[in-house]
Amino acid sequence: MSAVTDRLPTFPWDKLEPYKATAAAHPDGIVDLSVGTPVDPVPELIQKALVAAADSPGYPTVWGTPELRDALTGWVERRLGARDITHHHVLPIVGSKELVAWLPTQLGLGPGDKVAFPRLAYPTYEVGARLARADHVAYDDPTDLDPTDLKLLWLNSPSNPTGRVLSAAELTRIVAWAREHDILVFADECYIELGWEADPVSVLHPDVCGGSYEGIVSVHSLSKRSNLAGYRAAFLAGDPAVLGDLLQIRKHGGMMTSAPTQAAVIAALSDDTHVREQRERYAARRTALRDALLQHGFRIEHSEASLYLWATRDESCWTTVAHLADLGILVAPGDFYGPAGDNFVRVALTATDERVNAAVARLQR
Repeated sequence: MSAVTDRLPTFPWDKLEPYKATAAAHPDGIVDLSVGTPVDPVPELIQKALVAAADSPGYPTVWGTPELRDALTGWVERRLGARDITHHHVLPIVGSKELVAWLPTQLGLGPGDKVAFPRLAYPTYEVGARLARADHVAYDDPTDLDPTDLKLLWLNSPSNPTGRVLSAAELTRIVAWAREHDILVFADECYIELGWEADPVSVLHPDVCGGSYEGIVSVHSLSKRSNLAGYRAAFLAGDPAVLGDLLQIRKHGGMMTSAPTQAAVIAALSDDTHVREQRERYAARRTALRDALLQHGFRIEHSEASLYLWATRDESCWTTVAHLADLGILVAPGDFYGPAGDNFVRVALTATDERVNAAVARLQR
């Protein structure tokens, strides 16, 4: 086992424990804005669908039921603007983090192959490369990379942690460059429903991909849009050749979404009302926290989408973490997402209205 764990970095969140203890000691309790985990209820129609499917004694299939695939293809066409999406263009997965961590291994990558991801990025992109013993490289603009031995290119728009959104023109240019060099593109679009000052575009939109899905796959999650982080519900959409291979590999590995969760996903993707209501909750929390941080002397960069505010006081991120912990507010240090985040913190919008109001009051004192 040590041969595997030795390849991995220190789990970053363990470093935050002393600051969490400080914040928890606040007389009015901790306001935890560090992890983007949903706190609002699972919508009732989704709970009912899960309960109705609870009597599921048989094994589910990795590809999902035909009804699930209908729901996935319908949402991809309706929400992303993609065209001619069939069942072969979609694949359910057991939460998006599982996919990110194991994708390089499932693609057969190894020593000498390169995996690229943004310079400020979700740390699991690097973890996935390390698990496969592949090389990894961070970028500001992927088209500046040496394409030699580059086999997998991760895009992330809207970005975690910065909330930056890549325009349709930027995505089109990157996809064209990747295809020119035969590089597989996986676009993490898990926050695409949460655009605030920008309207995120999918790589599957015909304006970006030219109507062809060759060499591109998008990753989607129901954790944020539908408060289903506890259900582990996500899916892929894109190149049927890539997804067909992944389906066979995942069949052998038993990587199947539970039958009740599949039923819940069908219900979630068939309803847009709960998504709109959840967006309104996050929008209100975002406005309150953003204004309070600015008044407290922070500068906000990017943050035009996603569930986070990327904030700085132009000091070490750990100095900022300590300062806010003294106020009973816990945030994520920017260096969790790469050295380029040394002077930033990531502030999540995922706290109850009561806790957000408490944070605002403390920042305004």
